[in-house]
Amino acid sequence: MKLEALNAFEIGTLVNEKRISPTEVITYFLERIEKRNKAINAFVYVQAEYALAKAKELEARLAKGEDCGPFAGVPFALKDFLPNKKGWQSSHGGVRCLLATDESDSVFCQAMEKAGGIAIGKTNAPAYGFRGTTDNLMYGATATPFNTDYNSGGSSGGSAAAVADGLVPIAEGGDAGGSIRIPASFCNLYGFKAGVGTIPSVCRPDAWSATHPLCFNGGLTKSVTDAAILLNYMSYQDTRDPFSLPKTHDFFKELSQCPQKLKIAYTADFGLFEVEDEVRTTVNKTVEQFQSIGCSVEEYQFDFTHSAYTLAELWCKGITIDCALDLNHLQAQGIDLLKEHAQDFPQEFIYWKEIVDKLGIEDLYAFNLARTDVLDQFESAFESYDLILSPISSVAGIKNASNNNTKGPESIHGKKVEPLIGWTQTFLANFTGNPAASIPAGLSRESVPIGMQLIAPRHQDMLLLQASKMYEDAFSWKKWYSLAMNRKV
Repeated sequence: MKLEALNAFEIGTLVNEKRISPTEVITYFLERIEKRNKAINAFVYVQAEYALAKAKELEARLAKGEDCGPFAGVPFALKDFLPNKKGWQSSHGGVRCLLATDESDSVFCQAMEKAGGIAIGKTNAPAYGFRGTTDNLMYGATATPFNTDYNSGGSSGGSAAAVADGLVPIAEGGDAGGSIRIPASFCNLYGFKAGVGTIPSVCRPDAWSATHPLCFNGGLTKSVTDAAILLNYMSYQDTRDPFSLPKTHDFFKELSQCPQKLKIAYTADFGLFEVEDEVRTTVNKTVEQFQSIGCSVEEYQFDFTHSAYTLAELWCKGITIDCALDLNHLQAQGIDLLKEHAQDFPQEFIYWKEIVDKLGIEDLYAFNLARTDVLDQFESAFESYDLILSPISSVAGIKNASNNNTKGPESIHGKKVEPLIGWTQTFLANFTGNPAASIPAGLSRESVPIGMQLIAPRHQDMLLLQASKMYEDAFSWKKWYSLAMNRKV
């Protein structure tokens, strides 16, 4: 049985029906990781003994007839970034001097374990999750298994590559500017970023620290069904998060109830971005596909007052603020990591950290004006349309660099581009908190997957999942997985 071809719910069903044991599942995927991980560098470490022990515990519960959840026995990976598994190691994305032991579990980890899943290891990410690619000075680059010369996308690139290559069926992602959606796009996955308030984000000492831009915990999945089940376990109200909302949907049971006459606003570039022809052509085809299943799709003209470059640079400032604060607070305690361990940090992070340290009140005002521009543009579109459709990335793929510092392009069609995030079209939804998803749309000439983005009105996570499932049912992307999973190693 080729377990790597199944999604998490399918594997959980086999386990619950006692057609395969949790130990058999974990052993199968551990062997696959051992054989295939080196070529893509998805996992940075694996906890085999822990996973096998948990599998034995689960077998005992199943023997007693306990309900072990829809993901019973399913191995899952965690992102090696923020603390997410108590007692395990994290590195903040391959920053050697920040190696530490996790003191708590992430919402994703808690949800997966409650659903019956078994943590198996941690996956690669860039330093501080601060770019749309996955590469760092400690572990190096992660490749998409569709073409190992190319990057998996970031910042949850290790997780995306692991799922796409069949090393695990589901893995953790975090999204502050596209970090779930970008690697989902480059790895042919469904990448769902929840809207603000749907999944709690409890931050301390500053409860608002995940809001500039809005940051979200989530997962990388092969199917919309897996994403809906995961969201059922991750969505709940936690009053320690000032934006957390009560759960109002059963995301799994309501998945097939999509309104058939959706109105979709299509844009290839938001009137902002330079877009490679190959990406534009591929995503254009999805317009016709949505129309063929009864949706109304019309080209929509956005009219932003800020340029793409300005918005991308503002995102870089916003995402650096809390990282800079952490380092400055340590410095005040006599621990100057940038002075003592500068070689552990990418130069791009140091550059933005120095800029952020000099920000004044007018800079913060300019940041909020830009976010307001994005909010107003989105809300104007949603007055007439149910969803916004766009590409995820403006480029069809990014080659891995040889210096452990893979970035995006500095120009497209001769126009200057901010290389960390400015070649994506994802970070706009993090300024506003709208739910957004990456859906596979096709393959590039180099066999790197290309993703389309759907953005829904705020608090319309259910509609986004329903529309995604309707598209998946009509135009499944499963046919492309064999290109990655059957790759010779």
